[in-house]
Amino acid sequence: MIESRISGDGDSRTGGVRAAAAGHFGTMKRAVRHAVKPYPIRDLPDGRRLELPGRGTTYITESGPADAPTVFLLHGVSTSGILGWYPAIPALNSDFHVVTIDQRWHGRGIRSSEFTLVDCADDVAAVADRLGVDQFTAAGFSMGGGIAQLAWQRHRDRVAGLVLCSTGPYFSSIDPDRLASEQRISKALKVIDKMMPTPSDATLDDWQGNHLKWGIAQMTSTRLGDQGTFATAMSHFDSRPWLAEIDVPTAVVVSTRDKVVQPERQQLLVDGIPGAQRFDVDGGHACCVLGAEAFVPELSKAVHAVASLKSVS
Repeated sequence: MIESRISGDGDSRTGGVRAAAAGHFGTMKRAVRHAVKPYPIRDLPDGRRLELPGRGTTYITESGPADAPTVFLLHGVSTSGILGWYPAIPALNSDFHVVTIDQRWHGRGIRSSEFTLVDCADDVAAVADRLGVDQFTAAGFSMGGGIAQLAWQRHRDRVAGLVLCSTGPYFSSIDPDRLASEQRISKALKVIDKMMPTPSDATLDDWQGNHLKWGIAQMTSTRLGDQGTFATAMSHFDSRPWLAEIDVPTAVVVSTRDKVVQPERQQLLVDGIPGAQRFDVDGGHACCVLGAEAFVPELSKAVHAVASLKSVS
């Protein structure tokens, strides 16, 4: 995920909101500029809305051979499926059936009364049902890594492998002070949401046009003021009690300069999951996009390693 750090007390007064807006959009523009210049946006699949019976309507992309092993790419917090994974999709879909999902409350995902990672994990299985996919590898980045772990825990007959990227067995908002800070920031950003138009489908789908406009549209398709809700949901995730039960091939892609999910916390997955393999990326927490040159090759190795182990098990 791409995180911004906003100073100030995060209240709703005009000065605080303007400072929050300036900080957020300054970070956003710098991030998107860096994202689109060094790594090309190319060969992205068309997406579509998909109704999940009893759950709601989400947004997915599919690419690659339909009869190849399926990989679900699960994005980080406050982004969308296509934005979080656009550098990786062309590298994977020659050998895999690749699916991205906008998680609920993100992008064009399901808008429900509550947001939980458990519901997101169940949405993954529901998408697999609608696509006729019996088993799949769940590859998750940051928050998506937690969702991938929960998908295995709750749907063990469906998840045949895990690729866990820049993530851990718990998130930083498990700390009460960090959670309180996220809630203060969220309060300020809710005011900004009221002043921002919802990006149109045409803008969200136009990746071949103005890359900066496309990237900002993708980022703002998730409401900024929901950060506190996301932080609360992530604070409830802790897989440490059952990590040792994971019995499917697992690869852990470690961002070695990560200051959001420190490498030591990522290493807990390697140590806790039997047989887990480690793949190192020389990058920070946004390496899936801002450091894609280093991230994508290691992700590809990790996915192929898990798929290879599946094929001989």
